[in-house]
Amino acid sequence: MNTTSEHLKNHWDATYANKDINKLGWFETSAEPTLSIIKQCKFNKDARLLNVGAGATILIDQLLELGFNNIIASDLSIESLKILQERLASKKNEVEWIVDDLTQPEKLLEIEPVDLWNDRAVLHFFTNPKDQETYFDLLKKIVNPSGYAIIAVFNTEGATKCCGLSVQRYNKETLEKSMGNSFKLIHSFNYLYTMPSGDTRPYVYTLFKKI
Repeated sequence: MNTTSEHLKNHWDATYANKDINKLGWFETSAEPTLSIIKQCKFNKDARLLNVGAGATILIDQLLELGFNNIIASDLSIESLKILQERLASKKNEVEWIVDDLTQPEKLLEIEPVDLWNDRAVLHFFTNPKDQETYFDLLKKIVNPSGYAIIAVFNTEGATKCCGLSVQRYNKETLEKSMGNSFKLIHSFNYLYTMPSGDTRPYVYTLFKKI
């Protein structure tokens, strides 16, 4: 792990270890609109659903409640995943847990292909073009033929920083370009997320299908 990755790992571990997750700027009490997009894909209950940068997202709880049984939660921060595991309690063994770095993947390179890559608010933290390239290369490698990718990030009207870190903002065109010819944009929309503080953050949500 390089110095930048180690810094980010320490940053996120400290964030999740020392703060009330319900007050974090990206925390959702319900994982909409991601959940609605997943329902549109009409996955079988045993579809492999990879959540990158899972943190302590409530989406994992809701997917389990819907009967999905092949869920993967991955994050750079082990502290974030500990919170999620504690909240799930007896159901935590129904989820596969992977601590890995999306900009220097190791474990994720070895997993079986997935039917869904889901990213809410992770990609925009990668401001280095090389890290962005590594991210998209990994995505393209491990998503099954005819699989899907959901990417939700700060749009071009969004904040320039989050949790003290600079971010890269996107629109559907820049995401389409990064995804390349092997993925087709199925659906996209702008979304105004209301933070626990009451402030708002403009996102762009995109759904891609591998072709």
